Amino acid sequence: MNLHYKQYGAGEPMIILHGLFGTLDNWQTLARQWADDLMIFAVDQRNHGRSPHTDAFDYQLLAEDIRDFMESQFMHRAHLLGHSMGGKAAMQVALEYPDQVDRLVVVDMGVRGYPGGHEEIFKALFALDLVNVKSRKAADAFLAARIEDAGVRQFLLKNLTRNKAGGYAWKANVQALHDNYAHILAPISGTPFEGPTLFIRGAESRYVQDQDIPTLQQLFPNSRVETVADAGHWVHAEQPEAVYRLVRDFLVE
Repeated sequence: MNLHYKQYGAGEPMIILHGLFGTLDNWQTLARQWADDLMIFAVDQRNHGRSPHTDAFDYQLLAEDIRDFMESQFMHRAHLLGHSMGGKAAMQVALEYPDQVDRLVVVDMGVRGYPGGHEEIFKALFALDLVNVKSRKAADAFLAARIEDAGVRQFLLKNLTRNKAGGYAWKANVQALHDNYAHILAPISGTPFEGPTLFIRGAESRYVQDQDIPTLQQLFPNSRVETVADAGHWVHAEQPEAVYRLVRDFLVE
């Protein structure tokens, strides 16, 4: 799996993993800031962005992809940072390949299974007529009848790209993500990772609740949880300076 990536800076390596329907570009601004101190590799995970599409998709495969990516870059160890789905992928790497992970940062994601919440998004994406839609503005107008939140629509529309025929296509492999949605929601497990771990959660998000913390600490005993005020699930977009500082202080001594 030859993952698409962008590289910034020099120093100890850190790999950044985006969330569901995301791309490496979601983290570009913070990646450039952290690149003052670290060598940053922001990657598109399989079935996202410009990375290859496959029918199979689960956290074991995503972890293997990162292991293989590190080998392709002659990278023996790295810091990992993941948000949401990417947080679970990063945790799975740490649980399965602990010798390759230096420090781990997980942004607004726990280890438990989660109830669904993207069903209406999948329906809207499948309903959009990619062959006949004439513009991004028209695509947004169509999605607006199905997805009320303008911020969510703009996030999703970053996946819209022109194809060779002059029409549009999704960068994300929407069908494979839908078919494997149960795997995306599933809990992760493994041998506890003893390395330093930082969990960052949004104060207004419900993804990491107080009752989740003991389970986090069972799998990641050398961990702490930091709560960012005035932020929901997209902590890095809503409070980028706070996330920048927490991560830099954790990784750069």
